[in-house]
Amino acid sequence: MTARIIFDLDGTLIDSAPDIQNIANASLAKIGVAPISLEETHSFIGKGIQNFIARARKARDVPDKYQKLILEDMTARYETAVELTVMYPGVLEALTALSQSHRLGICTNKLYRPAASVLKHLKISQFFQTVWGGDNPLARKPDPAPLQAAFKDLGTGLRIFVGDSEVDAETAQRAEVPFILFTQGYRHNPIDQIPHDVAFDTFSDLVAKIEVILAQS
Repeated sequence: MTARIIFDLDGTLIDSAPDIQNIANASLAKIGVAPISLEETHSFIGKGIQNFIARARKARDVPDKYQKLILEDMTARYETAVELTVMYPGVLEALTALSQSHRLGICTNKLYRPAASVLKHLKISQFFQTVWGGDNPLARKPDPAPLQAAFKDLGTGLRIFVGDSEVDAETAQRAEVPFILFTQGYRHNPIDQIPHDVAFDTFSDLVAKIEVILAQS
């Protein structure tokens, strides 16, 4: 059976937090604000750059009036922020195997151009027939609209969403699609508190987890 498999990006396929931390701290430094930690960066990721900045500002008591300035500065840096980003172990092998039988796409709250840039930098863009970023004209996750649009781009077949976070789980629920949870990403809550159909710890297990979903369909 051919499936349409959509992946989240940050915290699912890639660990991009060090790059995001770097550009955030460069933008904060321009207005004399203390840097955020890597742990804080992980906790702020998930609902798009606007929310990320708002949470970083709150953590450092930065007034609302700086939101637009920080957004513009971070956005200018974001597309080239790829040097510290890495794929999780086993991602390349999993994508190679899955792409032989299934159609793959991306639905992320990361801005489109930075998402496309990092996929190209890591040499995995060829695996994805559609990429929906957080600046798409529909909505951001957990609104299911971009996920549904990504599935539509891939034609027909069973729909599966793979992500790492509470936001991804809610998106899958609202889209009424099976959700596979990657447990080593940027989630905030225990695994048993995040709705999912199956979970996996390493990408060497993902193909088998996809087969579980297919067998249940």
